Amino acid sequence: MCLAFVCVHPAFAADKNTSMPIPQANQPVGNQIVLKPGSPQLTSLKIEPVTEIPVPVTEPLNGKIVFDENRTARVYSPVAGRALNIQAQVGDSVKAGQTLLVMDSPDVGAAVADVRKAQADLALKQQALERSRMLLEGGVVARKEMEVAQADWASSRAEYERAIARLKNLRVSAGASDRYVVRSPIAGVVVDRKVNPGSEVRPDAADPLFLITDPSHVWASIDLPERDLSRISQGQKLSVQVDAYPDDVFEGEIKTIGVMVDPATRRIPVRCLLDSKGKLKPEMYARITPLDTSQHRVIRVPNSALITEGLYSYVFVEEQPLHFSKRKVALDLQRREYATVKSGLTAGERIVTVGAILLNSDLSVSK
Repeated sequence: MCLAFVCVHPAFAADKNTSMPIPQANQPVGNQIVLKPGSPQLTSLKIEPVTEIPVPVTEPLNGKIVFDENRTARVYSPVAGRALNIQAQVGDSVKAGQTLLVMDSPDVGAAVADVRKAQADLALKQQALERSRMLLEGGVVARKEMEVAQADWASSRAEYERAIARLKNLRVSAGASDRYVVRSPIAGVVVDRKVNPGSEVRPDAADPLFLITDPSHVWASIDLPERDLSRISQGQKLSVQVDAYPDDVFEGEIKTIGVMVDPATRRIPVRCLLDSKGKLKPEMYARITPLDTSQHRVIRVPNSALITEGLYSYVFVEEQPLHFSKRKVALDLQRREYATVKSGLTAGERIVTVGAILLNSDLSVSK
Protein backbone atom coordinates (compact mmCIF):
# COMPACT_ATOMS: atom_id res chain seq x y z
CA MET A 1 0.00 0.00 0.00
CA CYS A 2 1.30 3.42 -0.88
CA LEU A 3 0.56 6.41 1.33
CA ALA A 4 0.90 9.92 -0.05
CA PHE A 5 1.35 12.94 2.16
CA VAL A 6 0.55 16.38 0.81
CA CYS A 7 1.95 19.40 2.64
CA VAL A 8 -0.34 22.40 2.20
CA HIS A 9 0.94 25.92 2.98
CA PRO A 10 -1.11 27.40 5.84
CA ALA A 11 -1.96 30.36 3.63
CA PHE A 12 -4.01 28.05 1.39
CA ALA A 13 -6.74 25.42 1.80
CA ALA A 14 -7.98 22.89 -0.78
CA ASP A 15 -11.10 23.74 -2.74
CA LYS A 16 -13.59 20.84 -2.98
CA ASN A 17 -14.27 21.45 -6.67
CA THR A 18 -10.75 22.21 -7.95
CA SER A 19 -7.23 21.23 -7.21
CA MET A 20 -6.16 24.92 -6.98
CA PRO A 21 -5.67 26.36 -3.49
CA ILE A 22 -7.81 29.31 -2.42
CA PRO A 23 -6.54 32.15 -0.19
CA GLN A 24 -7.52 31.87 3.44
CA ALA A 25 -4.96 34.18 5.06
CA ASN A 26 -2.13 36.57 4.24
CA GLN A 27 -0.04 35.33 1.33
CA PRO A 28 3.73 35.96 1.57
CA VAL A 29 5.37 35.07 -1.73
CA GLY A 30 9.07 35.84 -2.21
CA ASN A 31 9.55 39.49 -1.25
CA GLN A 32 5.86 40.32 -1.57
CA ILE A 33 2.93 39.96 0.76
CA VAL A 34 -0.77 40.36 0.08
CA LEU A 35 -2.97 41.11 3.07
CA LYS A 36 -6.49 39.82 3.26
CA PRO A 37 -9.21 42.48 3.61
CA GLY A 38 -9.92 42.92 7.31
CA SER A 39 -6.60 41.40 8.29
CA PRO A 40 -5.55 42.25 11.89
CA GLN A 41 -2.20 43.46 10.56
CA LEU A 42 -3.88 46.41 8.87
CA THR A 43 -4.69 48.01 12.22
CA SER A 44 -0.95 48.09 13.04
CA LEU A 45 0.20 49.59 9.74
CA LYS A 46 0.63 53.22 8.82
CA ILE A 47 1.11 53.93 5.13
CA GLU A 48 2.29 57.32 3.91
CA PRO A 49 3.47 58.77 0.59
CA VAL A 50 7.17 59.44 0.13
CA THR A 51 8.00 63.16 0.14
CA GLU A 52 10.95 65.22 -1.02
CA ILE A 53 12.50 67.89 1.18
CA PRO A 54 15.39 70.36 0.86
CA VAL A 55 18.66 68.90 2.04
CA PRO A 56 19.06 69.31 5.85
CA VAL A 57 22.43 70.66 6.97
CA THR A 58 22.30 69.45 10.58
CA GLU A 59 20.51 67.01 12.82
CA PRO A 60 17.17 68.38 14.07
CA LEU A 61 18.02 70.94 16.76
CA ASN A 62 16.18 71.28 20.04
CA GLY A 63 14.22 74.51 20.26
CA LYS A 64 10.96 75.94 21.47
CA ILE A 65 8.19 78.24 20.35
CA VAL A 66 8.29 81.69 21.97
CA PHE A 67 6.28 84.90 21.87
CA ASP A 68 6.74 87.28 18.97
CA GLU A 69 8.11 90.17 21.01
CA ASN A 70 7.08 92.65 18.31
CA ARG A 71 3.46 91.68 18.97
CA THR A 72 3.63 91.14 22.73
CA ALA A 73 3.00 93.60 25.57
CA ARG A 74 3.80 93.16 29.25
CA VAL A 75 1.51 95.58 31.04
CA TYR A 76 2.66 97.25 34.26
CA SER A 77 1.05 100.05 36.25
CA PRO A 78 3.03 103.33 36.31
CA VAL A 79 1.49 104.23 39.70
CA ALA A 80 0.98 102.47 43.01
CA GLY A 81 -2.49 101.61 44.24
CA ARG A 82 -5.01 98.88 45.01
CA ALA A 83 -6.88 96.80 42.43
CA LEU A 84 -10.63 97.39 42.50
CA ASN A 85 -12.12 95.91 39.34
CA ILE A 86 -10.48 93.47 36.93
CA GLN A 87 -12.12 93.57 33.52
CA ALA A 88 -9.98 91.10 31.52
CA GLN A 89 -9.44 87.42 32.15
CA VAL A 90 -6.91 84.95 30.78
CA GLY A 91 -8.01 83.93 27.29
CA ASP A 92 -9.96 87.11 26.59
CA SER A 93 -9.41 88.92 23.29
CA VAL A 94 -8.84 92.64 23.88
CA LYS A 95 -8.52 95.69 21.66
CA ALA A 96 -5.94 98.43 21.89
CA GLY A 97 -7.06 100.90 24.58
CA GLN A 98 -9.50 98.47 26.21
CA THR A 99 -9.77 98.62 30.02
CA LEU A 100 -7.97 95.82 31.82
CA LEU A 101 -7.97 97.01 35.43
CA VAL A 102 -9.49 99.80 37.51
CA MET A 103 -7.52 100.71 40.63
CA ASP A 104 -7.59 103.19 43.49
CA SER A 105 -4.36 105.19 43.37
CA PRO A 106 -3.31 107.96 45.78
CA ASP A 107 -0.51 108.73 43.30
CA VAL A 108 -3.10 109.75 40.70
CA GLY A 109 -4.89 111.89 43.29
CA ALA A 110 -1.60 113.58 44.15
CA ALA A 111 -0.82 114.18 40.46
CA VAL A 112 -4.24 115.79 39.91
CA ALA A 113 -3.75 117.92 43.02
CA ASP A 114 -0.32 119.03 41.73
CA VAL A 115 -1.93 120.26 38.52
CA ARG A 116 -4.59 122.22 40.35
CA LYS A 117 -2.04 123.75 42.73
CA ALA A 118 0.30 124.66 39.86
CA GLN A 119 -2.61 126.16 37.94
CA ALA A 120 -3.61 128.36 40.91
CA ASP A 121 -0.02 129.42 41.52
CA LEU A 122 0.44 130.28 37.86
CA ALA A 123 -2.69 132.46 37.89
CA LEU A 124 -1.40 134.31 40.96
CA LYS A 125 2.03 134.86 39.43
CA GLN A 126 0.37 136.06 36.21
CA GLN A 127 -1.53 138.71 38.13
CA ALA A 128 1.62 139.79 40.00
CA LEU A 129 3.51 140.09 36.70
CA GLU A 130 0.79 142.23 35.13
CA ARG A 131 0.66 144.46 38.19
CA SER A 132 4.43 144.93 38.21
CA ARG A 133 4.36 145.78 34.50
CA MET A 134 1.69 148.47 35.10
CA LEU A 135 3.61 149.93 38.05
CA LEU A 136 6.81 149.99 36.01
CA GLU A 137 5.07 151.88 33.24
CA GLY A 138 3.80 154.36 35.82
CA GLY A 139 7.31 154.81 37.24
CA VAL A 140 6.28 153.52 40.67
CA VAL A 141 8.67 150.52 40.86
CA ALA A 142 12.08 149.80 39.47
CA ARG A 143 12.60 147.45 36.51
CA LYS A 144 14.18 144.95 38.90
CA GLU A 145 10.82 144.35 40.59
CA MET A 146 9.17 143.57 37.28
CA GLU A 147 11.98 141.18 36.32
CA VAL A 148 11.59 139.29 39.62
CA ALA A 149 7.84 138.97 38.98
CA GLN A 150 8.53 137.72 35.46
CA ALA A 151 10.95 135.07 36.75
CA ASP A 152 8.38 133.90 39.32
CA TRP A 153 5.77 133.62 36.57
CA ALA A 154 8.15 131.60 34.35
CA SER A 155 8.91 129.23 37.24
CA SER A 156 5.21 128.73 37.97
CA ARG A 157 4.50 128.07 34.29
CA ALA A 158 7.24 125.43 34.13
CA GLU A 159 5.82 123.70 37.20
CA TYR A 160 2.33 123.76 35.68
CA GLU A 161 3.59 122.27 32.41
CA ARG A 162 5.43 119.54 34.33
CA ALA A 163 2.26 118.62 36.25
CA ILE A 164 0.19 118.57 33.05
CA ALA A 165 2.79 116.40 31.30
CA ARG A 166 2.61 113.93 34.18
CA LEU A 167 -1.17 113.63 33.81
CA LYS A 168 -0.84 113.31 30.06
CA ASN A 169 1.66 110.49 30.51
CA LEU A 170 -0.81 108.73 32.82
CA ARG A 171 -3.66 109.48 30.38
CA VAL A 172 -5.61 111.13 33.18
CA SER A 173 -7.58 114.36 32.88
CA ALA A 174 -7.14 117.28 35.29
CA GLY A 175 -10.71 116.78 36.50
CA ALA A 176 -10.20 113.12 37.43
CA SER A 177 -10.36 111.62 40.92
CA ASP A 178 -7.95 109.10 42.42
CA ARG A 179 -9.17 106.28 40.16
CA TYR A 180 -6.69 104.95 37.62
CA VAL A 181 -7.48 102.75 34.60
CA VAL A 182 -4.89 100.34 33.19
CA ARG A 183 -5.52 99.86 29.45
CA SER A 184 -4.21 97.43 26.86
CA PRO A 185 -1.55 99.02 24.62
CA ILE A 186 -2.15 96.51 21.78
CA ALA A 187 -4.82 94.23 20.39
CA GLY A 188 -4.37 90.57 21.24
CA VAL A 189 -5.20 87.83 23.72
CA VAL A 190 -4.57 87.90 27.47
CA VAL A 191 -2.29 84.92 28.13
CA ASP A 192 -1.35 85.65 31.74
CA ARG A 193 -2.61 87.74 34.67
CA LYS A 194 -0.77 88.45 37.92
CA VAL A 195 -3.29 90.63 39.77
CA ASN A 196 -6.35 89.82 41.87
CA PRO A 197 -9.09 92.03 43.32
CA GLY A 198 -7.74 93.92 46.32
CA SER A 199 -4.10 93.30 45.41
CA GLU A 200 -1.59 96.04 46.09
CA VAL A 201 -0.10 97.25 42.84
CA ARG A 202 3.41 98.68 42.57
CA PRO A 203 5.12 100.23 39.56
CA ASP A 204 8.36 98.39 40.35
CA ALA A 205 6.77 94.91 40.54
CA ALA A 206 8.85 92.05 39.14
CA ASP A 207 5.97 90.50 37.16
CA PRO A 208 3.68 92.32 34.73
CA LEU A 209 0.01 92.67 35.65
CA PHE A 210 -1.06 91.32 32.25
CA LEU A 211 0.70 89.59 29.38
CA ILE A 212 -0.94 90.22 26.01
CA THR A 213 0.14 88.82 22.67
CA ASP A 214 -1.07 88.03 19.17
CA PRO A 215 -1.14 84.20 19.20
CA SER A 216 -1.17 83.95 15.41
CA HIS A 217 2.42 85.21 15.29
CA VAL A 218 5.18 83.34 17.13
CA TRP A 219 8.93 82.88 16.90
CA ALA A 220 11.09 79.78 17.21
CA SER A 221 14.14 79.92 19.45
CA ILE A 222 17.20 77.67 19.11
CA ASP A 223 20.12 77.23 21.47
CA LEU A 224 22.57 76.41 18.70
CA PRO A 225 25.57 74.20 19.56
CA GLU A 226 28.83 75.99 18.85
CA ARG A 227 29.95 73.27 16.41
CA ASP A 228 26.97 73.99 14.10
CA LEU A 229 27.52 77.74 13.83
CA SER A 230 29.27 77.52 10.45
CA ARG A 231 26.29 75.68 8.94
CA ILE A 232 23.68 78.40 9.40
CA SER A 233 23.26 81.96 8.17
CA GLN A 234 20.76 84.77 8.47
CA GLY A 235 17.79 84.28 6.14
CA GLN A 236 18.36 80.52 5.87
CA LYS A 237 15.21 78.41 5.52
CA LEU A 238 14.32 75.79 8.11
CA SER A 239 11.63 73.26 8.95
CA VAL A 240 9.94 72.93 12.35
CA GLN A 241 8.09 69.97 13.83
CA VAL A 242 6.32 69.60 17.18
CA ASP A 243 4.88 66.60 19.00
CA ALA A 244 1.37 68.08 18.97
CA TYR A 245 1.23 67.90 15.15
CA PRO A 246 3.62 65.09 14.14
CA ASP A 247 2.42 65.04 10.53
CA ASP A 248 2.83 68.80 9.97
CA VAL A 249 6.04 70.53 8.91
CA PHE A 250 6.11 74.28 9.56
CA GLU A 251 8.32 76.56 7.50
CA GLY A 252 10.47 79.37 8.82
CA GLU A 253 13.70 81.26 8.37
CA ILE A 254 16.54 82.40 10.58
CA LYS A 255 16.10 86.05 11.56
CA THR A 256 18.89 86.76 14.06
CA ILE A 257 21.98 84.93 15.30
CA GLY A 258 23.44 85.77 18.71
CA VAL A 259 26.64 87.80 18.83
CA MET A 260 28.29 85.71 21.54
CA VAL A 261 28.49 82.17 22.89
CA ASP A 262 26.97 81.50 26.30
CA PRO A 263 30.02 80.72 28.47
CA ALA A 264 28.10 78.18 30.57
CA THR A 265 26.30 76.15 27.87
CA ARG A 266 28.59 76.89 24.88
CA ARG A 267 25.52 77.62 22.80
CA ILE A 268 24.39 80.57 20.68
CA PRO A 269 20.82 81.95 20.77
CA VAL A 270 19.13 81.94 17.34
CA ARG A 271 15.75 83.53 16.67
CA CYS A 272 13.59 82.39 13.75
CA LEU A 273 10.50 83.74 12.03
CA LEU A 274 7.84 81.10 11.66
CA ASP A 275 4.62 80.39 9.77
CA SER A 276 2.68 78.74 12.60
CA LYS A 277 -0.55 78.26 10.59
CA GLY A 278 -2.33 79.35 13.78
CA LYS A 279 -1.46 76.04 15.48
CA LEU A 280 1.73 76.57 17.46
CA LYS A 281 1.66 77.79 21.06
CA PRO A 282 4.42 79.58 23.00
CA GLU A 283 6.59 77.29 25.16
CA MET A 284 6.02 74.25 22.92
CA TYR A 285 9.17 72.22 22.40
CA ALA A 286 10.18 71.86 18.76
CA ARG A 287 12.60 70.03 16.47
CA ILE A 288 14.12 72.60 14.13
CA THR A 289 16.12 71.58 11.06
CA PRO A 290 18.13 74.17 9.09
CA LEU A 291 17.97 73.45 5.35
CA ASP A 292 20.56 73.70 2.59
CA THR A 293 20.38 76.95 0.63
CA SER A 294 20.64 75.06 -2.69
CA GLN A 295 17.59 73.92 -4.67
CA HIS A 296 18.58 70.24 -4.37
CA ARG A 297 15.93 68.03 -2.78
CA VAL A 298 16.11 64.54 -1.31
CA ILE A 299 13.65 61.82 -0.34
CA ARG A 300 13.21 61.46 3.39
CA VAL A 301 11.75 58.47 5.21
CA PRO A 302 11.36 57.91 8.97
CA ASN A 303 13.66 55.35 10.53
CA SER A 304 10.59 53.35 11.59
CA ALA A 305 10.04 52.51 7.89
CA LEU A 306 13.48 50.90 7.49
CA ILE A 307 14.29 47.21 7.82
CA THR A 308 18.04 46.64 8.24
CA GLU A 309 19.46 43.28 7.23
CA GLY A 310 23.23 43.10 7.28
CA LEU A 311 24.65 45.94 5.22
CA TYR A 312 21.41 46.68 3.39
CA SER A 313 18.22 48.57 4.15
CA TYR A 314 14.72 47.78 2.92
CA VAL A 315 11.27 49.34 2.95
CA PHE A 316 7.82 47.93 2.22
CA VAL A 317 6.20 49.67 -0.75
CA GLU A 318 2.45 49.53 -1.33
CA GLU A 319 2.26 48.44 -4.99
CA GLN A 320 -1.52 48.42 -4.85
CA PRO A 321 -4.08 48.26 -2.03
CA LEU A 322 -3.22 45.36 0.33
CA HIS A 323 -0.26 44.39 -1.87
CA PHE A 324 3.20 45.19 -0.44
CA SER A 325 6.67 44.46 -1.77
CA LYS A 326 9.94 44.53 0.09
CA ARG A 327 12.39 46.78 -1.75
CA LYS A 328 16.07 47.48 -1.15
CA VAL A 329 17.01 51.16 -0.88
CA ALA A 330 20.35 52.95 -0.78
CA LEU A 331 20.61 55.49 2.01
CA ASP A 332 22.40 58.78 1.59
CA LEU A 333 22.41 59.88 5.22
CA GLN A 334 20.83 58.41 8.33
CA ARG A 335 20.09 60.61 11.31
CA ARG A 336 18.49 60.02 14.67
CA GLU A 337 14.85 60.18 13.51
CA TYR A 338 14.92 59.88 9.73
CA ALA A 339 17.08 58.92 6.76
CA THR A 340 17.51 60.37 3.29
CA VAL A 341 17.32 57.93 0.37
CA LYS A 342 19.77 58.04 -2.54
CA SER A 343 18.06 55.43 -4.73
CA GLY A 344 15.27 52.87 -4.64
CA LEU A 345 12.29 55.18 -4.10
CA THR A 346 10.59 57.97 -6.01
CA ALA A 347 8.47 60.80 -4.66
CA GLY A 348 4.80 59.89 -4.34
CA GLU A 349 5.24 56.17 -3.74
CA ARG A 350 3.47 54.91 -0.64
CA ILE A 351 5.50 53.05 1.97
CA VAL A 352 4.81 51.46 5.34
CA THR A 353 6.13 53.87 7.96
CA VAL A 354 4.78 52.01 11.00
CA GLY A 355 4.50 48.22 11.17
CA ALA A 356 7.21 47.32 8.66
CA ILE A 357 8.77 44.92 11.19
CA LEU A 358 5.46 43.07 11.41
CA LEU A 359 5.31 42.55 7.64
CA ASN A 360 8.94 41.47 7.59
CA SER A 361 8.19 38.85 10.25
CA ASP A 362 5.44 37.40 8.06
CA LEU A 363 7.89 37.13 5.17
CA SER A 364 10.53 35.50 7.36
CA VAL A 365 8.09 32.87 8.64
CA SER A 366 7.06 31.95 5.09
CA LYS A 367 10.62 31.30 3.92
